[in-house]
Amino acid sequence: MFDMKRREFITLIGGAAAAWPLAAHGQQPERLRRIGCLIPGSLDSHGRFVAAFQQRLDQLGYIEGRDFVLDLLWAEGEVDRFPALARELALLAPDVVVAAVSAAALAAKQAMPTTPIVCPFLADPVSLGLVASHNRPGGNVTGIMLTLEGLIGKQLELARDLMPDASRIGMLVNMRNPSNASQRHDAEVTAPALGIDLVTVDVRSSEDIDAVFQTLTRERSEFVLVLSDTLFSTERRRIAALATAARLPTMYGLREHAEAGGLVSYGVAILENWRRSAYFVDKILKGTKPADLPVELPLKFELVINLKTAKALGLNISPTMLTLADEVIE
Repeated sequence: MFDMKRREFITLIGGAAAAWPLAAHGQQPERLRRIGCLIPGSLDSHGRFVAAFQQRLDQLGYIEGRDFVLDLLWAEGEVDRFPALARELALLAPDVVVAAVSAAALAAKQAMPTTPIVCPFLADPVSLGLVASHNRPGGNVTGIMLTLEGLIGKQLELARDLMPDASRIGMLVNMRNPSNASQRHDAEVTAPALGIDLVTVDVRSSEDIDAVFQTLTRERSEFVLVLSDTLFSTERRRIAALATAARLPTMYGLREHAEAGGLVSYGVAILENWRRSAYFVDKILKGTKPADLPVELPLKFELVINLKTAKALGLNISPTMLTLADEVIE
């Protein structure tokens, strides 16, 4: 299965790789370095992010097969798979691991306590014990934050801007994912100040998704907030379709949801964090310790509105909101 997934990924990026320059790169290393990747989703949901990471490595002078080997392990949206995948990766003795989310980083740290780990989407890393502090990580993990304090509150504010009369907002949470805890806390702190009553629905697996919007409708939710989560990202097309069928406007943290038919997203630009991860990998392969690489804030935030979905929901988006959007999908 792993070999098949590997071939599929090579096919996916093959056209782009063929166009990448072969000149102006560094000298041949003494040995091939091994970069392991623990990826939360599937080839379909996350393949382009890994491709962006690899393209950035190429720009930094690394060519796969000449300078490094890339081992890709996919969790297929199930965070519970990370411990087993991390143990499998540990057997390959990688020089550095890119663990895409906090749950993957936790599993990698457990399986490989001395191997450098880069996480493009850290959530609450100090509380989870991944780093001692943002400025001085102090161990074998570093990376880039997935969210900032106040981001969930901003998403709720934008939801109210879209539907000023909405006072009861559903929230999809995956309690199995440790990074959802801080997002949920921010929402619960912010909602009362906005006069919002939150309806929290725990979604622990893909089998739960079909019933979610029935529950939200029964609970009289007027809008839905979907937290940034591996499972939700992998199932983004199904979630968007179910939300539209239930006629429930939905706010997401990642633009990929809006691209898949969700109403609106506001949050970190995933591709930028993946590209930035190559900088950390480059530094580590050249001898810098993760402990000496401060955790960075997200590079870019973006607001994306799917106007087609808004029309399907009978929702009018104000000209002001459309002007603020980084992208309007029509």
